[in-house]
Amino acid sequence: MTDVFTHPWLSGLFGDVAAQAIWTPGASLSRMIAFEAAWSRASGQTGAVDRDMAERAARAIEGWTPDEAALRQGTGRDGLPVPEFVKGLKQAAGDAADAVHVGATSQDVMDSALAMALRDTLALLDERIFALEAALRGLADRTGDARIMGRTRMQAALPIMAAHRSGVWAQPFARHRDRLAELRPRVACVQVGGPVGDRRNLAPGMVGVVAEQLGLAEALCWHAARDGVVEFGGLAAMIAGSCGKIGADVCLMAQQGVDEARVAGGGGSSAMPHKQNPIAAETLVTLARYASAQAGALGGAMVHEQERSGAAWTLEWMVLPPLAMSAARALGLCIELVEGLEIIDSQA
Repeated sequence: MTDVFTHPWLSGLFGDVAAQAIWTPGASLSRMIAFEAAWSRASGQTGAVDRDMAERAARAIEGWTPDEAALRQGTGRDGLPVPEFVKGLKQAAGDAADAVHVGATSQDVMDSALAMALRDTLALLDERIFALEAALRGLADRTGDARIMGRTRMQAALPIMAAHRSGVWAQPFARHRDRLAELRPRVACVQVGGPVGDRRNLAPGMVGVVAEQLGLAEALCWHAARDGVVEFGGLAAMIAGSCGKIGADVCLMAQQGVDEARVAGGGGSSAMPHKQNPIAAETLVTLARYASAQAGALGGAMVHEQERSGAAWTLEWMVLPPLAMSAARALGLCIELVEGLEIIDSQA
């Protein structure tokens, strides 16, 4: 049994092609390779190694194909893939091996790769929020004048216009876009610390050169300061939660006897052909609850012992990818739901 995001058939409900492409093992390895090539070139540019040798090493790194079986075995032995990864790079570099990984650490490699994944995920989430906002405006234009029953504590209160409810749905997403923009410089930043995070033996300018090549911001070492990572997880959970609010309301509005919403798409029952279940809306509720639970687990990654933690760091590997994919899938599915939603005047 694999996770639901990549499962052979459950991924039909939970999978997200664009988000998955950011977080695949192959994409992670590509970003690690990009870091190592940038590191070798920066080593040459700053005089840490011979410039020609550094360029030969970088080209060899970029042309190298990882042995995934060896990486799996090495990870089981060393607790992470980088030692075996670097061994393969040095073999590929041949007589330029001395320009590979000079002064870098495993966490520099993996965290810089993570920063690139977070940067790309933030861009995807921002793009989808923009599209969802447009879909919500379209819904208000189509059905905003419909009168429905306003409900407080799930009891009938007073009639409202449909535009009021959809306006409430839309409110958090403008704030989420602001949060994404504010968060980006805190997470899309290169990780360079050296063995204990003090950069003691790095050539001057090394951090800036690597950051520029990778399209990341320059920043202090964040080996043991994981607030940015946890902040990303919290924002992903909030985005999924805002989508879940829409899903929960649509489920209630679509109930037989309430009949305030009609949902486009599938949702057939194997036993009751007359039913059309609000699958997309229900899935948004599921994703919101799942993301909330994962964000809580990610909070444990804040507690790094001293200059580096193995336990806290590896917890991120388990929690971050599905959390990111939950938020992305929730937005994509919410766009589909809203675009196909009809709100029905129930107060005529």
